[in-house]
Amino acid sequence: MIDRKLSGDKPSFQLPKGTIDTQMHMYLDGYPAVAGGPGLPPAPLPRPQMYRQAMGWLGIDRVVITQGNAHQADNDCLLACLDDMGDAARGVAVITPETPDAEIERLGQAGVVGARIMDLPGGAVGLGQLGEIDAMAANAGWLMAVQFDGSALPEHEAKLTGLKSKWILDHHAKIFAGATPAHVDVIKRLLDTGNCWFKFAGCYESSKTGGPDYADIADVARQIAAYAPERIIWGTNWPHNQAQKTEDYPDDAALIDTVLSWFPDDAARQMALVETPEKLFKF
Repeated sequence: MIDRKLSGDKPSFQLPKGTIDTQMHMYLDGYPAVAGGPGLPPAPLPRPQMYRQAMGWLGIDRVVITQGNAHQADNDCLLACLDDMGDAARGVAVITPETPDAEIERLGQAGVVGARIMDLPGGAVGLGQLGEIDAMAANAGWLMAVQFDGSALPEHEAKLTGLKSKWILDHHAKIFAGATPAHVDVIKRLLDTGNCWFKFAGCYESSKTGGPDYADIADVARQIAAYAPERIIWGTNWPHNQAQKTEDYPDDAALIDTVLSWFPDDAARQMALVETPEKLFKF
């Protein structure tokens, strides 16, 4: 059991009207974990009604639900959550090279606008299938959310530069070995291609310095926010599935205040929280 904080003092930064949380997972009863994934998060299951409570506390109006690793390429729970959340939600699903066109059409009609690449333990589809998923996403008019160990980002630059679809470099690029100036230069060049965006979410998952300031992640984030504020989106990473017990569960309001301080000004925050994700995720 874990006690997920769903209320408390509001963030010092008041989120602007229309704020979109572009990175989170939610679950409903009746959808067991699929083999190959990490299993469902600790009880109680983080359901839509719990997330709505967090939305009210934090000031979030809209949401992008990302397919959780627990369900691998079975998107039925995601579709049920999208139905529960209604027009305030869009989805990022998992598709494979074998996914038929009719299934992609069904997912799109339910509010799915993107495909997930997760090249880390427990992920369903990795970089080895990036090219095939890119072609499918481009054909469907979808984006891709791409997550991997960004320590090797320079080695993947050519492949990423050639992508056809819009795509997101997920979770602060997740540079587990620690970012160097070369990593930052690659990120800037990828953003300059015109079809890449950078997501502020889950800073604690790759920080070597740790909280509450996450100084190493903050350093890169500030550089990217100053360089291309129109290319950034943001997410809570709720329900923080890396936390397996209550004492490790973060305070979302405190996280918001930390992360939003990395933007240069209110105009940059407005773009990242509302304007950019609104267009990118077809709200």
